[in-house]
Amino acid sequence: MKKYRAVSVLLALVLSLSLFPALPASALEEPEITARNAILVDANYGEVLFEKGGYEKVYPASVTKVMTALLTCEAIERGELSTSQIITASPTSQEGLHPNGSNAKPRIQAGEEMSVEDLLYCLMLPSANEAANILAEAVAGDVATFVELMNRRAAQLGCSGTHFVNPHGLHDDDHYTTPYDIYLILKAAMELPLFRTVTYTSVHKVPPTNIYSKERELYNTNALVSQWQYRGYRYEPCIGGKTGTTDEAGACLASAAVDGDEYLICVVMGASSVPRGDGTSDLRQFSESSALFKWGFANFRRTTISRAEEPVAQVNVTLSQQADYVMVKPVGEFSRTLPVDMDLDEIVATPSLFQDTVEAPVEEGQVLGTMTLSYQGEVYGVLDLVAINSVERSEFLYRQAQIESFFHQYGARLLLAAVLLLLVVVILRVMVFQKRRPPVAANRGRYSGKRRR
Repeated sequence: MKKYRAVSVLLALVLSLSLFPALPASALEEPEITARNAILVDANYGEVLFEKGGYEKVYPASVTKVMTALLTCEAIERGELSTSQIITASPTSQEGLHPNGSNAKPRIQAGEEMSVEDLLYCLMLPSANEAANILAEAVAGDVATFVELMNRRAAQLGCSGTHFVNPHGLHDDDHYTTPYDIYLILKAAMELPLFRTVTYTSVHKVPPTNIYSKERELYNTNALVSQWQYRGYRYEPCIGGKTGTTDEAGACLASAAVDGDEYLICVVMGASSVPRGDGTSDLRQFSESSALFKWGFANFRRTTISRAEEPVAQVNVTLSQQADYVMVKPVGEFSRTLPVDMDLDEIVATPSLFQDTVEAPVEEGQVLGTMTLSYQGEVYGVLDLVAINSVERSEFLYRQAQIESFFHQYGARLLLAAVLLLLVVVILRVMVFQKRRPPVAANRGRYSGKRRR
């Protein structure tokens, strides 16, 4: 084991150097985002690649409808609804709607009949507010109960900063979320084939109904997948999403994109429209979303991180005559989504032992600690530290330790004291008894009389 002493000293020196600030491992330049809030997440692994106020409270506007569509699609998957089922819009489905709010063009009227599938297209493409209420009643019976389901589902998804009060997103001070929570909701929705089909569709035609005799032609408001309303923003990797706009929320877009095996979700909230020199406007909910996607796909890769299996620390060992310590080494690997130009050697490795001293026997490969790998204060992962060899136990030292341990126990000491006290009492009583015993007469039993005839 002596050969490892020099190794441990060298490693201690290396680890002490890690206390000094490291040079930046990546010179990756982040995109300039003017929107109030934005977040970009590797949706395959839930790792945040970029965020600007990504966990702050925001108003979701019509991005709310992602949750409405999610609950509707889940009800269809459970068999509670079917896509071909005809729903009749009730009078209450028109309550709480703004006269100038987004609708199915024209607005779906009370008493009008439409299939669940067509209602989903009305909800997601032109962002029809009345379709949100109609679907809410179809799923839950009434809007209030549906809103309860929205909040319950949000909590199940891990949304910690979300509270819904309606299924459409018209402004209410008590109707809010965070960009990260929107990511969680959109990720869950994108896992459903029906949702993905609807949200990626550029145009959908709704046949005439019992009230409206003409065909409705619906256009997707998400310019990353459709150019029917806004041109110049089409982004091929985008597979869907949802827009939203109110005065309080600003212009918003939650969208998803796929490039090969990479899957990103981007949420941009509170974007603005900036005039260009040619008289057009830059709709930054679209331009900044595509900029974030391009930046993410170009600059990040899934990277496997490990450490060479060399000894990094020692653990003292007792109850052995074979060795008084054992060396430990890291084992295993994990993956992270990291900048492509990041120098992995700049990741700081910090070993942590469960105990400084262990009792023999120690088995080769026994986990005795962990090694935390981090960069600039962010923990990337944890590896096990295992013993590089076995250390046998000395039965003599083990028995000796058991005896010492026994007599170090309070109860054992008390019992020993009681036994000693009892022994002293017995000895004293014997001694006292011996002192009090009367002496034997010298002539006891001698006959001195005459014999009688």
